[in-house]
Amino acid sequence: MAGSISGFLSDDHRRLDGLLERSLTASDGIDRTLYDQFRAGLLRHIGMEEKILLPALQRLGGGAVFPQAAKLRLDHGALAALLMPNPTPEIVSTLRNILSLHNCLEEGQDGLYETSDRLGACEVDSLIGRLCAASKVAVTPPSDSPAVWKNLRGALERAGYRLGDDEGVVERQKG
Repeated sequence: MAGSISGFLSDDHRRLDGLLERSLTASDGIDRTLYDQFRAGLLRHIGMEEKILLPALQRLGGGAVFPQAAKLRLDHGALAALLMPNPTPEIVSTLRNILSLHNCLEEGQDGLYETSDRLGACEVDSLIGRLCAASKVAVTPPSDSPAVWKNLRGALERAGYRLGDDEGVVERQKG
């Protein structure tokens, strides 16, 4: 086996976390070049999971949906929506907090990545090849339009989060 899905995608999480953190060290606020790399990279990463990993896991699992798939997809929608407007401290704080919770769902015990690693070696190698070959995502310029902000708030609410609440995240209330 060439590697593991856990290793490949967890390494990408670390790369993206590093880009985001380095983008925040600019003396005048946010280094837009690094933030734009983070933005494009996170959208590509989400695309790899949504278009390659989750469907393959369902197909190879005989049609069974990964138990956390719905939550992961809601988080992906919230994260993508947070990348639509220009970054603000409130947006960056919310991104960081959602990513810390979200990455645990993917990297943790019985998470998406560990579950994917349990597939046969041939399937894992094939999936890693497809993940590596995933296209870069065309990223549109940020927009601070009212429609973008409405979409952002709706995506956060559907996923159980609110912009700037407490440390930027309010976990979904059960019940």
